[in-house]
Amino acid sequence: MGLSVEAKAKIAELWAAGTPAWKIREEAGVSRHAVLRQVRRLRMPNKPEPVRSPLRLSLAEREEISRGLAEGEKLRSIARRVGRAPSTISREVQRNGGPTRYRAHAADRAFGRRCKRPKPAKLACCERLRMVVEDRLEHRWSPEQITGWLRVNYPDDPDMNVSHETIYLSLFVQSRGALRKELTHYLRTGRGTRRPLGHTVMNGQGQLRGTVHISERPADADDRAVPGHWEGDLLCGKAGTAIATLVERSTRFAILIALPDGHTADVVADALTARIVTLPQQLRRSLTWDHGKEMAEHARFTIESGLPVYFCDPRSPWQRGTNENTNGLLRQYFPKRSDLAPFDQAALDTIAAELNERPRQTLGWMTPSQALDQLLR
Repeated sequence: MGLSVEAKAKIAELWAAGTPAWKIREEAGVSRHAVLRQVRRLRMPNKPEPVRSPLRLSLAEREEISRGLAEGEKLRSIARRVGRAPSTISREVQRNGGPTRYRAHAADRAFGRRCKRPKPAKLACCERLRMVVEDRLEHRWSPEQITGWLRVNYPDDPDMNVSHETIYLSLFVQSRGALRKELTHYLRTGRGTRRPLGHTVMNGQGQLRGTVHISERPADADDRAVPGHWEGDLLCGKAGTAIATLVERSTRFAILIALPDGHTADVVADALTARIVTLPQQLRRSLTWDHGKEMAEHARFTIESGLPVYFCDPRSPWQRGTNENTNGLLRQYFPKRSDLAPFDQAALDTIAAELNERPRQTLGWMTPSQALDQLLR
């Protein structure tokens, strides 16, 4: 049982007067240990008052808001009188019970509670949300894809909405105690920490002859209004292994093509032709490539497939950004310097199908497969 208020006051009075501990114990009628504990508390410095940022409403300003609401004053009028933005006053009132229930002291106490740190992570508090997020991560969805998908599928349930930054923090800051550390292996980079973007290595690909510049590409390819315009490139691994990647510009639908016999110009042209001719006619309009030597036989490829090839400027990967982005996604399956030889066409088709079932923000959180089906109806 703790000391009474009277005993604490007596100890404080005697200690301030310089009375020895044994004398305080006799005068206050408490044990020696109780006296020592209370004296230690008295020696502790007072906790400083928290410094409130001038950006935050003060208690006096909240009193002005409360008085204005009681008199039926409009929020804009209160904002002018207090010297704050109308949106600040509106949020303050709505956050604390609305115009009829707003009370200054209650609002100020609530503000103090909200300021306390650290706050429990949302993913640690809501088990249902955490299970959904972990399941999507194990399906190799990015945190931003998960956030967009939740917003579309749970529009009226705030407990089932979370920002992608919260997901990243819960993965990388394990003290938050929300998501398992091993889930970072399902992220696109596979890293357990965030890194700044690195520089792009210039690989100095050779010159090609008889190429058609990207500026001559049809206008409907630039605005992505019509399906059938593709961007392509090689995804390279160690020991000269590679696969060809094709991405449809309007739907982001990806196709992966195995190159078991290497990636010389003739092999690449034959492999691309064999896959392109299996597509419906409305999906065969153009192909945009970089200046890699693997497309040296682009003229033969155009004749055999019926697909004209347009070439970007040298060292300008942003001109075929859709394919660059997709190759970045594919690095989750094929890390740099990994051997691509074990992946046959069946394995690549499985990976492409999984990638095409991921929702994309640029498609309104539809999947590339859904977007392609809609355009082909």
